[in-house]
Amino acid sequence: MRDTPLSNCERDFLLKAIEEKKRLDGRQTYDYRSIKISFGTDYGCCFVDLGKTRRVIMAQVSCELITPKENRPNEGIMFFNIELSPMASPAFEMGRQSELLVKLNRQLERCLRNSKCIDTESLCVVSGEKVWQIRVDVHLLNHDGNLMDAASIAAIAALCHFRRPDVGIQGEEVTVYSTEERDPIPLSIYHMPICVSFSFFQQGTYLLVDPCEREERVMDGLLMIAMNKHREICSIQSSGGIMLLKDQVLRCSKIASVKVSEITELINKALENDKKARKTGGKFGFAESLPQERITALKTDVSPVEMSDVKEKANEIVQRAEVPPQIVPSPVLTAPGTGQVGEGLENSWGLEEEEEEEEEETMELEEGHEEKGRGDMVVILDSDSEEEDVVILNQVTTK
Repeated sequence: MRDTPLSNCERDFLLKAIEEKKRLDGRQTYDYRSIKISFGTDYGCCFVDLGKTRRVIMAQVSCELITPKENRPNEGIMFFNIELSPMASPAFEMGRQSELLVKLNRQLERCLRNSKCIDTESLCVVSGEKVWQIRVDVHLLNHDGNLMDAASIAAIAALCHFRRPDVGIQGEEVTVYSTEERDPIPLSIYHMPICVSFSFFQQGTYLLVDPCEREERVMDGLLMIAMNKHREICSIQSSGGIMLLKDQVLRCSKIASVKVSEITELINKALENDKKARKTGGKFGFAESLPQERITALKTDVSPVEMSDVKEKANEIVQRAEVPPQIVPSPVLTAPGTGQVGEGLENSWGLEEEEEEEEEETMELEEGHEEKGRGDMVVILDSDSEEEDVVILNQVTTK
């Protein structure tokens, strides 16, 4: 990854602010950024927004029938994939697995698959022959820190929102019905594990919840705890090489239990609202996720207009207005070639051109008289031809 390092001034400023229990976005030490969860038009598409950063994570769930593993013929398969594209941050490279990408993939699998939050046996169609493979693709759209928490929220919300096609079995033939033929079936989910990240500074002296991207650059260590609303720890991982005490881990687990219960309630509420909107025919999916004031830049609020007494007001305005004069003033002619209409300035109608022509004629006549007075040449001035003036010299006769 081509990561742009922070300057010494920025690093010192961030550490000094953390020591004074202040953060760049105005949050407190244990405050989480506001989370907004929205769903796409299709089942299994989920968007997660963190704070003012829109569209941080998108999760898409898909399924297909495959042959199961030999050691587990009665269980379906869960597959997770995270993509970090340069669109999210210039530090990410396309088509190359970085250390952060491998770390996020392993943590997401440990959080969702190893915690047995989904009943994989319910994904079996024919034992040893056909099972459902559930694939969860997580796309990072805008990197603003705390990717693991956003990825876990988007993945579990997309799994809860997903519906797989119904299947019919007749003998050895397996029939997959479309959504028009039969209603799709939701997945069997036991609990919802959610990751909560804690960043440590000054060798564990200061603690922050939900670090942003700049805070992650100056932190000394990171602790990720995956927990469900029943306060059951699904996974825990520490990175950064710092030594944490037992009291610090217990303190983080208590904070995580509170945050997980709030996020779980938010996911359930978002799922309920989407279900209600689809049932009643209201706006859902992409149309519901876009704010109306951002569709067009020139949109203005509608202001109510009273149309009951329009005629009365119009008559009052007409009566108050002054009556226009019946006599139309005639144009004033101040001089030949000029005219004045109304109260404007004088308008010239070709007077300057006539004056120029008269001046040229008088100059030509004067030059002609001078030439005739000399008696040695005659100049023909007024000629109808387009050629130049012809000069005729008079021959002098001697007696």
